[in-house]
Formats: sequence, C-alpha cells, structure tokens
Amino acid sequence: MDHAEFIRRWWSGDRGEVTIAEVDLRVGGRWRYVMTANGGFEVAFHGEYSEIVPNERIVSTEIFEAMPDAEALNTLTLVETDGRTTMTLLVEHTDREIRDAHINSGMEGGMQESMDHLEQVAVSLA
Repeated sequence: MDHAEFIRRWWSGDRGEVTIAEVDLRVGGRWRYVMTANGGFEVAFHGEYSEIVPNERIVSTEIFEAMPDAEALNTLTLVETDGRTTMTLLVEHTDREIRDAHINSGMEGGMQESMDHLEQVAVSLA
C-alpha cells in the first residue's frame, strides 16, 4: 500500500472523507491532503518537507489553504521504547494570533480523532 492509501485511512478522522492525498516524501518534496467534510465543504492543506530522518523525524511546512498566509512548521518525532513508538507533533506558528485561531478552530478534537485512526492503522500493520 502506498503513502496515499494509508493517509486516506486516518487523516480525516470521523469528520469526512479524504479525496486527495498526494505525498512526495523527500526533502523538497510536497504533500497535499484534501477532504470533503461531513458538512459537504472541502478542507485542504499542503506543505513541503524540509527534513526527513527515517524512523525518527519529519519536518514540513503546513498551510491551511483557506488561510494561505498562516503557514506553520510541523516537527513530527518518533521515539521507540520497549517495542512501543511514541509520536510527538510540534506545530509552530508565525505569530500568536494565528496560533490561537488554530487552537480555537476545534482542531484538537479533529486531531485526536485522526491520531486514534492512525493508531488503528499502525496496529493493523503489526
């Protein structure tokens, strides 16, 4: 299964259906995810990978296409301890106003749903 198929299984959580999952997983490569939300509207994000350390870290930009000036820097870190992998995601915004808008958008609940689905995908691969 390719990257896009895995992303379709977890990224939208319970909030819609992933319609586009494009991944060029290399430094300088781009990614773009689009979903049709349960309310019928489209939600799209894209970015570019700036650092990839296999099995340890992925750093990329993230832009919510409805707010193209609100670019964030995401650092995803993986740490394995005793056969269990912990994933940490640090999202850094350019200013407090954009950060607060992101937090107040309800993204925490959606992100938790996505992470729950991601965990189910990971368990299915074990």
